[in-house]
Amino acid sequence: MSFKKHSKGIEYLLLIIRKLIVDGKALDCYTVFTFQPFLLKKALNKMTNVSGSPAKIATRRGLFEFGIETLEKEGWKVSRILRGGKASLRQITKGSEKRKVSIRTSQDAWIAFPRKSSGEGWVTLDEVDFVLAVSVDDKHNPTFARVHMIPADDARARYDRAYEARKVAGHILPVGRGLWLSLYNKEQPEPVSYVGAGMGIDYPALATRDLAKEGLPQDGEDVDDEVSDEEANNASATPAAEAPLTIPEAKRRLSESLGVPISAIKITIEH
Repeated sequence: MSFKKHSKGIEYLLLIIRKLIVDGKALDCYTVFTFQPFLLKKALNKMTNVSGSPAKIATRRGLFEFGIETLEKEGWKVSRILRGGKASLRQITKGSEKRKVSIRTSQDAWIAFPRKSSGEGWVTLDEVDFVLAVSVDDKHNPTFARVHMIPADDARARYDRAYEARKVAGHILPVGRGLWLSLYNKEQPEPVSYVGAGMGIDYPALATRDLAKEGLPQDGEDVDDEVSDEEANNASATPAAEAPLTIPEAKRRLSESLGVPISAIKITIEH
């Protein structure tokens, strides 16, 4: 059997495992993967549709509005950029000072920007002076929402070093797909997903909202700023050819991610 047809499935499994590690869930040192392609496809479709659920949309609207309210309380006049073309982009004005800001909401304390199709720089991030990150404090049991105003120069530097670190580590980084950074994990070289992290730590919250007592604003607009700006445009594009992922390479990556010897990892594929 050709392993090429399953290489993409293995890559998705690697991504899922990295996410589990980031979320702090324990994994056994002896890890067995058994999957059938059609079941994997169903699972991925279900995962993709979650971000569009009514509850997710309502939370996203509320977080975005909370960000707008915070800017206004800080003395900024907030307005759309008519020719900006991006729903999350705003112009903020205070006296003679004018700045551009990208508002990014998060329901898991990670924010993303996609790499430009040219391979140099970041979509939206390169156009702004600040990133306004509006996030809940915890993915599974959110109790607070926080607003952080991050200088875009520092955000760009973080995304640049995160991109380089993941590339060196052998991660697949498709053009136009968002690269995610953690707001509340401290930046460190290992795991590689933490390179560039910690913007929510280094830039204290401008505002904090107790979700149990206050909830989120209910009259926010439907701004899908969690989806990277270029992903929709590239969704129908033919992906670039990728070298097939081999089982030894998959074991090597899992060994690095989990901190266990390669001999402790077994991958089983049923077809």
